[in-house]
Amino acid sequence: MINIRKMNLEQSGMLAQIDRSEYIRKIYRQTANGLEEENAGHDCASWDESSLRKLEQRFQEELRSGGAGFGAFEGERLVGFAVLAHQFRGPNRDRLQLDLMYVTRSHRRQGLGRRLMDEVKKEAVRRGARYLYISSTETDSAVNFYRSSGSEPVESVDKELFALEPEDIHMIIELDKNETKLPGAGFGGDDIEKQ
Repeated sequence: MINIRKMNLEQSGMLAQIDRSEYIRKIYRQTANGLEEENAGHDCASWDESSLRKLEQRFQEELRSGGAGFGAFEGERLVGFAVLAHQFRGPNRDRLQLDLMYVTRSHRRQGLGRRLMDEVKKEAVRRGARYLYISSTETDSAVNFYRSSGSEPVESVDKELFALEPEDIHMIIELDKNETKLPGAGFGGDDIEKQ
């Protein structure tokens, strides 16, 4: 059984349990004409020590600043996680960013990404956001996942986020206020949803 629970700062060391490796068939580039697809055909390894430390630091900084972390746990093992950033963005300050999201390789294509995304959406709506902003890695698996979750390329990228990761595909999802009525919304304890 996999439980989705809120994460805390002390759990940042658990991120090392995630195997982010994948074979990348295609990548996307964001151009004035929309998304353009390119063949890639290479492996992406899991995190090296330096990358893992940066990931843990980013996770900790976001949670310390008021962001929210959600983990998919199989027993006590972390098999996926997502982080909603705290800072409102956009011209109307009505967008929150999906800052991080990973599902370990052995657990992909089993609905965990969707379950984590649902929790992030509910939390964003609870905080008053109208949109979820996504700065996605350019891989076909990531972009296609976010598109299947309702996102579309943004018309105008967030300049700060673009400067940090110019190769990313910048997308947005309009949030439905009914997101808070999905199963697991308004939880009272640590467990949000069980399957």
